[in-house]
Amino acid sequence: MAEPTTRPTDAATMDKIVALCKRRGFVFASSEIYGGLGSTYDYGHYGVLLKTNVKNEWWRAMVQERDDIVALDSAILQHPRTWEASGHLAGFTDPMVDCRTCGQRFRADHLADLQCPQKPSRPPGDGPSCDLTEARDFNLMFETTMGPVKDSGATVYLRPETAQGIFVNFKNVLQFSRKKPPFGIAQVGKSFRNEITPGNFVFRTREFEQMEMEFFVPPGEAARWYDFWKGARYDWYVELGIREDHLRLREHDPGELSHYSSATADVEYLFPIGWSELEGIANRGDFDLTQHAEFSGQKLEYFDGQTGERYVPHVIEPAAGADRATLAFLVDAYDEDEIGGEQRTVLRIHPRLAPVKVAVLPHMRKDGLPDAARQVYAALRGRMQSEYDDGGAIGKRYRRQDEIGTPYCVTVDHQTLEDRTVTVRERDSLSQDRVAVDDLPGELAARLAAPWRSPKT
Repeated sequence: MAEPTTRPTDAATMDKIVALCKRRGFVFASSEIYGGLGSTYDYGHYGVLLKTNVKNEWWRAMVQERDDIVALDSAILQHPRTWEASGHLAGFTDPMVDCRTCGQRFRADHLADLQCPQKPSRPPGDGPSCDLTEARDFNLMFETTMGPVKDSGATVYLRPETAQGIFVNFKNVLQFSRKKPPFGIAQVGKSFRNEITPGNFVFRTREFEQMEMEFFVPPGEAARWYDFWKGARYDWYVELGIREDHLRLREHDPGELSHYSSATADVEYLFPIGWSELEGIANRGDFDLTQHAEFSGQKLEYFDGQTGERYVPHVIEPAAGADRATLAFLVDAYDEDEIGGEQRTVLRIHPRLAPVKVAVLPHMRKDGLPDAARQVYAALRGRMQSEYDDGGAIGKRYRRQDEIGTPYCVTVDHQTLEDRTVTVRERDSLSQDRVAVDDLPGELAARLAAPWRSPKT
């Protein structure tokens, strides 16, 4: 097999990523047969597998490999007082303007970066017929009602973040888990924000999935743990294959900080749209527990029975977006090269994240090869995410698996029927090795567990 040649330095564009996601069943526009619904997306088979792997790797790093963090899954609908205490009801707003001419809505503080729908070369307000309203505050929480009667007393909100569900459960977790600070509570779940100007595919949507952890620490240890979690979260992306020249950790300037934060840093990735946030790590102080204690009338503090000390823990919060992380892994993995004069699109994604770990391909659909390939597939599918593929020429099937990021293809041919060996083809190097069928599960498991580094580095 020819070695890949003429690989561009960075082949990914957002248009190419969107096209690949649609073509290979990663992500579709939601309600597409009805014309779609603004900035909402459905994950197809491979997208579900990929995002699930991203979330599983987060759980592994947060819970499986640590003994000081426990898991939680809080409700999307919470008591409205939750959002009063957190400040979301009064202050979770963006400045908004409407254009009386085209009827579109824009964030007033982002006008210079946006396009006028009728004159894309100019920002809203600069078009020949633009007529913008005065800016006004727009609350980003989705409002709904609970119960059969719609009245003011039945108003509830879809949560705009998962963090508050952790804070209101602090007392419950403290009682059952037998943990003491420093300890964390981790959660993955859907959040909803009625963004005025979402966009850039799944980077900014109104419905999204968060991976958040609140780490409760003695007040005097907050600065040390803030530094620890900045490094740990940056390293997580590097471990899973993100190129370090496309990754950075940026401290917020004092003017950027939220009112409750004494320090915040963002892990940022160099998307085709520019440097953008993947994850924020914030030192939130004792703001959240203090607020919820005041509004609920419950004591949310820790009492150290050995020292007699009683205090409200401070909180370090690493908060990541599962959708943004998935998009970053897709963008970073996307590559193009040339093999035998033909261009190949390939996702050079970390094997731990790859939607499918191994594809089993009969060389042709006759002479008993499909039956033999099915037997190989049955032996692998219980050990790793596997796929059987016999549709089309073998070369096209290789290309299909390359595009979804499958690290290994196993080809069953006539020699398999003679000596019970198969060809194992490696996605990145295109190397091919004969492996005994009986040794195949162990051989592939070992390869998948081996250290991996992006060939693009």
